[in-house]
Amino acid sequence: MGADSIELHPKWEQWNEAAKGTFWDELGCTIDTVNERQVIVSLEIQPRHLNLIGIMHGGVYATMIDSAMGLLAMIVKPDANVVTTNLNINYVAKAEKGIITVIAELIHVSRKSITAQATARMDQGELCAFGTGTFRVI
Repeated sequence: MGADSIELHPKWEQWNEAAKGTFWDELGCTIDTVNERQVIVSLEIQPRHLNLIGIMHGGVYATMIDSAMGLLAMIVKPDANVVTTNLNINYVAKAEKGIITVIAELIHVSRKSITAQATARMDQGELCAFGTGTFRVI
């Protein structure tokens, strides 16, 4: 599913409105694909995303990975609130410019928790970071 599927989600407009003015909005990510099994987000790296040595800040990776997995958890449990209870990130390669894409996928869903995994890759497919997250349904 592409961008059209985003608009079809019952809470999409509410979530989109709630994101305005938040850290996610400030970061400048684009949501490319949303469905019940996968969320894909991307970001064109800008100078504001870099750390002092000129590579993408680890916090940007962490935010993208956590947010993509969190959005997936929200889609799976649309009538509940979900919060991150565990986030593991592994940084494996640097990124300096270009477009980075994060793909989040479900691993496990239960009544009270959701576990997902995500990868962050550069335009040519090079793996830069990956992570897992657990989200509590509240």
